Amino acid sequence: MKEIAVISGKGGTGKTSITASFATLAKNSIFADCDVDAADLFLILQPEIKKRNDFNGRPKAEIDPEKCSSCGNCLEHCRFEAVKSTSAFFIDKISCEGCGVCQLVCPEDAVKLKSSISGEWYISDTRFGPLIHAKLGTAEENSGKLVALVRMQAKLLAENRNSDFIIIDGAPGMGCPVISCITGTDAVLVVTEPTVSGEHDLNRICQLTRHFNIPTFICINKYDINPQMAQKMESSAELIGNPVIGHVYYDSVFNDAQRRGMSVVEYDNTALPARQIIDMWKNLTKNI
Repeated sequence: MKEIAVISGKGGTGKTSITASFATLAKNSIFADCDVDAADLFLILQPEIKKRNDFNGRPKAEIDPEKCSSCGNCLEHCRFEAVKSTSAFFIDKISCEGCGVCQLVCPEDAVKLKSSISGEWYISDTRFGPLIHAKLGTAEENSGKLVALVRMQAKLLAENRNSDFIIIDGAPGMGCPVISCITGTDAVLVVTEPTVSGEHDLNRICQLTRHFNIPTFICINKYDINPQMAQKMESSAELIGNPVIGHVYYDSVFNDAQRRGMSVVEYDNTALPARQIIDMWKNLTKNI
């Protein structure tokens, strides 16, 4: 079983569209949407949820009004301004970081840290195979922990089903969710675009994958909008040992497919971008 993470240095590069096409092409595979802050793979795969589970993130403080003497110690020491006071002291759950200072300074033992539901994760069926995905609550944190949970559940399901691949739609950027997406994977595909910011983000994300010693391949999406920049990025990538295995041309077929809730390969496998994605999938699976 091989784990492939599809990531990008920023949002909007076409990462999810390419992941959805991989889902169309991959047989006997499990899919994981690890962009838990703004998941959208479900828009194309249209999953039917079979199991729904709560995600308990960072604990939050609660004040017991019966024990509270309104001394104000918690209000004075909370650096996140999460302690509020009207007729009584209480905790603003959105502002609370769960640090525990209010519990430490309370002389009446009126403050407790309690686990809170920060989101949900799901096991679903799609027309291409099982999908593990999640949704983080508004203003909630610990997305890296939720990503790790999604990956763990995908791996357990893949082992039970003897799957050939786990295909991960990763989070954009370089933060904790991305690190949680790629750690321990067999390969990373970075989807980028031929722009100045795309080149900058590609260099940063390749530094990250080199740090974790993960085989890294590159797809230059919208290749034909700036061929000169695309060729420059390709040459730079080859020099640092991250081969470009896919060029995908800009085409309205992506929009047409998305409007119908379909992947590009599923919608029209004769279109040039679809053929390019099919070739890229073959190259990727051959090299891992």
